[in-house]
Amino acid sequence: MPRTIAVIPAGNAPERADKVLAAALPEMSRSQIQRLLDDGRVFLVSPDEAAGAGAGTAGAAPSTPLTRRALLAGGDAVALEIPEPPPAVLAPADIPLAVLFEDEHLLAVNKPAGMVAHPGAGTGDDTLAHAALAHTKGALAAAAGERRPGIVHRLDKETSGVILLAKTDAAYHALVRQFAGREPDKQYLALVAPCPALLAGSERGDIGRHKTNRVKMAVRDDGGGKPARTDWRVEERFGTAAARVCCKLFTGRTHQIRVHLAHRGAPILGDLAYGRGGTAGGVSGALAGVPVGRVMLHAERIALPHPVTGAALEIVAPPPPDFRAAEAWLREKFGSRSVARLA
Repeated sequence: MPRTIAVIPAGNAPERADKVLAAALPEMSRSQIQRLLDDGRVFLVSPDEAAGAGAGTAGAAPSTPLTRRALLAGGDAVALEIPEPPPAVLAPADIPLAVLFEDEHLLAVNKPAGMVAHPGAGTGDDTLAHAALAHTKGALAAAAGERRPGIVHRLDKETSGVILLAKTDAAYHALVRQFAGREPDKQYLALVAPCPALLAGSERGDIGRHKTNRVKMAVRDDGGGKPARTDWRVEERFGTAAARVCCKLFTGRTHQIRVHLAHRGAPILGDLAYGRGGTAGGVSGALAGVPVGRVMLHAERIALPHPVTGAALEIVAPPPPDFRAAEAWLREKFGSRSVARLA
């Protein structure tokens, strides 16, 4: 990935990184620089590396990412990783999709874990948008934009489950209004460890950027977040070690379920950012060996009025094999006790 070097002019007093870099790089807007800082793409480099970078680029391994509030002073050298922009117009990609519902206005897909919803920095031509363009032969809502045709809402890359795409502009605008008004009833399944002490709860902590790690989100009680609500209920207990939890979203903040469950003390299995990892994350003790290679979160159900006809729709996506395999392992290891479903 191309890296641009900026050297802060000698004599500059220490100031916030976003402010200093906006002045040092007039060709970039301050909001662009802030996005790079928030995404962990800005690093301090040595003066020797800066001097040897030639015409503003460098290739050495980066150091710890800087935050917006990091102080930069005269003589400091900074490397910025600037992703290549995705193509303006997407090309269809012949990738199989698990279609849950489709008519002339709407497409609902059971997105596999590992698939990105739409192109962005560092993505390829294998996103859901690319696949949906091929499946619909280009019949996706143009109102969503050329780089995210039909996309109304997102799921994280590692999250599996129901995602909706608009095939017509009428459906797109109606869905945007529904999501803005929080009308869709969205339900998720998560495997968490340990099992929560309570059988149900409602998490209402505001969510915003983490104070020191701008790549992560966090529950903020200092006014630095936005209101968020996640209701949850244990569906199945695997002793005290783990549980399957059903979550109902009332807001749509970034990483909301992951942050709220970790704050509750029951992080999702496989979540390297907010809690216990899977096999790649070094789970030890009683959970050693659990077959988890991603965040065990699945968007199981969405219910809403059809965006054009108004007919009631309920779309359900069965959990994928990796989710079921982890459940089976937990049942065999710790036993199982079922609890009533979330209403």
